Amino acid sequence: MKKISKRNLQIAAIFLAAALMAGCDSSQQADAKPQPKPPAPATGRVAFQNLYLAAHAWAPDVQAFELESEVNGDSKGQDGKSAIWRASFASPQKRTEKLYVWSGTDATDAPERGVSPASEGSYNPGNTSTQVFNMAFLKVDSDQALKIAQEHGGEKVLQESPDTPVIHELDWNRNSNKLLWHVIYGPSTGQAKLRVAVDATTGNFVRVEQ
Repeated sequence: MKKISKRNLQIAAIFLAAALMAGCDSSQQADAKPQPKPPAPATGRVAFQNLYLAAHAWAPDVQAFELESEVNGDSKGQDGKSAIWRASFASPQKRTEKLYVWSGTDATDAPERGVSPASEGSYNPGNTSTQVFNMAFLKVDSDQALKIAQEHGGEKVLQESPDTPVIHELDWNRNSNKLLWHVIYGPSTGQAKLRVAVDATTGNFVRVEQ
């Protein structure tokens, strides 16, 4: 019987050790859980572009009539961004309106990350509360609107109550024939400490609404 040389034994030992290490690495990789993605709040204009693409796939003639941010544990809206945005769209041809939601977080108090459709209902073009607008009018983003609102009472509100959430709403004002940002300091429209309207096309201050 042929004897195995000492050198061959050393080589075999090296290969065995390498195989064992590779096995450990693969088992560790299998056991390792994927790291959760950090929240990624976005400005209204960025979120709206994603929402519009999804809505356009639903109906080619779709136009928005409202965009609104939502406060959650990852974002209070104080930087003009939000982890959750909701946009309502209408299709005159279908005579139907549909809500889409954008989420940039995996938090339990938020919808699933990404864009998802929500409720759907009938649409009446004559309804003044659901006046559609052309997205080309949206030139000023929510963080820019916040800066204007800060100069007209918002800064004082946050100094006095630093935890005050800020909601951002966008809609078409039929009376002035303008697309407006409504910067709302408070947990809801009904509980607002201050509401400031900003022209979403020019960035000009319009009025203090409350």
